[in-house]
Amino acid sequence: MVNLLVSNFLGKTPRWYKLTILAFLIINPIVFFFVSPFWAGWLLLLQFIFTLAMATKCYPVPSGGLLALQAVIIGLTSPESVYKEALINFPVILLLIFMVAAIYYIKDIIFLVFTKLFTVIRDKRLLSLVFCFICAILAAFLDALAIMAAIIAVCFNLLAMYNNVAAALSGTENGKAEMEEFKGFLRNVIMHGAVGTVLGGNMTIVGVPHNLMIASKMGWSFSDFFQHCAAVSIPVIIAGLILCLILETVKFPGFGYKMPESAYNVIVREYKAKLARLSRQSLFSYILQGIVLILLFVSLALHLAEVGLIGIALMVVVAAFGGLIKEHDFAEAFNNAMPFVLLILIFFAVLAVVEDQSLVTPLVQWVFTFGGKVQLLMLYFANGALSAVSDNVFIASVFIKEVEQLYLQGLFSNEWYSKLAVAVSIGTNVPAIATPNGHAALLFLLTSSLAPKIDLSYWQMVKLTLPYTIAMTVTGGAAIYFFM
Repeated sequence: MVNLLVSNFLGKTPRWYKLTILAFLIINPIVFFFVSPFWAGWLLLLQFIFTLAMATKCYPVPSGGLLALQAVIIGLTSPESVYKEALINFPVILLLIFMVAAIYYIKDIIFLVFTKLFTVIRDKRLLSLVFCFICAILAAFLDALAIMAAIIAVCFNLLAMYNNVAAALSGTENGKAEMEEFKGFLRNVIMHGAVGTVLGGNMTIVGVPHNLMIASKMGWSFSDFFQHCAAVSIPVIIAGLILCLILETVKFPGFGYKMPESAYNVIVREYKAKLARLSRQSLFSYILQGIVLILLFVSLALHLAEVGLIGIALMVVVAAFGGLIKEHDFAEAFNNAMPFVLLILIFFAVLAVVEDQSLVTPLVQWVFTFGGKVQLLMLYFANGALSAVSDNVFIASVFIKEVEQLYLQGLFSNEWYSKLAVAVSIGTNVPAIATPNGHAALLFLLTSSLAPKIDLSYWQMVKLTLPYTIAMTVTGGAAIYFFM
């Protein structure tokens, strides 16, 4: 039983990772009882960031969850504080559960649009730009995580034709080289799309979970959030789209791959064959999903209800008219969302530690030693740096909470409070693309089964996002300084 306990602990993760987590669990109570709760809290925070950074070795739920559970047991926080954080952020939980699930039921129409792009647009530069732009628009109105799931499905659709493509390439003189070119093409396109989800998600409360979290605290509607952030988010999205075109034009290292002609011919043939087999039922489903997609855009733009409730309403419409009548018809829709919902609740437990022990108060106070526009910039870059090494949802939660406390103490006006909230939102969105663990959508891509099939590793993603990180971070900082 002891051997089974050891072997089952954190499953098939590397031995060094298991020993590291065990060391954390042993050290934390010692520091808490014999040094100070404050330093024990900081140690826990750094350990949790470590589990996020090592997400490719082990999804942070078991390791990070053990750390959060231990924090409650030894007294770094309490179950009441954890529940309070979850209750405050209930709109975010609704978004993650029901909006992502709702997108599952309209994924076919999104899938059809993206696949059509591959067959219609032959110019790689134009394809990359259009792909990035469409992903940005959809992520602004839907959810970056859901859009990334749709993009992955599109690429899997192309890889489902792998045997046909491989057969077509094997007869050519440079078959192996063409296959590598094909994989490089898919890497480029999906990374442009991933950046697009960041660009679009940066603009509205729907794109990423912490935008809704910030909007809820500020009392901003869908349009309010867009208006407050537009001075920064619009220049950033323009810079991102221009850079997308430049990277493919100059064939920046890692970019510039093209789809081989033989692969294109196979994909077009399969796509046309699929359309030829389209039944009346399938056509009806596409029309229904298109109508629901339009209703979703209108509902979000007019802020008819909380985002999660809109998701529920759309699920009801699709179920009623799409023939979903059995319990299992609804189960699969929640598969993508629920692991991240569990992780976000563990975030709230660690956030409760941060609040109860006032961990980042000194850092926030240091930021506020600066004045005017410099203060906004320091908050922007501090959030960006921390988000890049951990997770932007977590960092945004920590900083917006601290800024709110200072506002409630009457240290600055409501107008300046709004500008600080924008700095936190943009800071945790834009520079976070430097690493895959900075954004949930990027992490979702990295940990998907698609990544190894197209040779997309952690460092490959860092390399491909580096030019975007530099250009968009500089643009965001400049916009904050000159336009806010």
